[in-house]
Amino acid sequence: MFDLSRLGDWRDLPFFANDLPDIADRIDTGFLPPPHVTFKALEHCQPEQTKVVIIGQDPYHTPGKADGLAFSIPAGFGGRLDSLGNIFKEIETDLGQTRRLTDLSDWADQGVLLLNTALTVPPGQPKAHARIGWSKLVNQVVARLNDRPRAFLLWGGPAATYAKPLAAHHLVVKSAHPSPLSVHRGFFGSRPFSKVNQWLIDQGQTPINWADP
Repeated sequence: MFDLSRLGDWRDLPFFANDLPDIADRIDTGFLPPPHVTFKALEHCQPEQTKVVIIGQDPYHTPGKADGLAFSIPAGFGGRLDSLGNIFKEIETDLGQTRRLTDLSDWADQGVLLLNTALTVPPGQPKAHARIGWSKLVNQVVARLNDRPRAFLLWGGPAATYAKPLAAHHLVVKSAHPSPLSVHRGFFGSRPFSKVNQWLIDQGQTPINWADP
């Protein structure tokens, strides 16, 4: 079902041998995003390249909207942006910059790991795969990235649970999820993008271009 050939250094995580076969047996083939992009976040951002980790919830449950990167939407989708639209509003408020490109691959290429707490969802059934074992993968990814300072943006309650094992050398910014249902509970005004960029500069690293490339 899944093509693991593009995982690179993530391939040796125990999850792929020990847990993924059981998950594959439990989910129907019509899940979102489709299997050829389910692990796109890991494929596009290898451990040594990762500077920033954004953890969301589960993928968009509207067909054609989820592309394997948390919050990202394929160019030309044409539907509502929901969480991503609110992220764009915060970028403008926080940085005074504009983001219109919905495909966030350029963020991934800069070292931003866009990871959901569940990597799949059935169409029209949000959170239906939240407890089928994807958390084991996220825990292993976080543990792998605990070795040196990185910035973590944890958006929403499920994402915040991954803060506990993080070492003190990381920047950890927690807030409400940017979903229209929760964005006014603390995402707007949280200024995550400027906080991350200033921290990266302080670390001697190149800041992220969050605006259109």
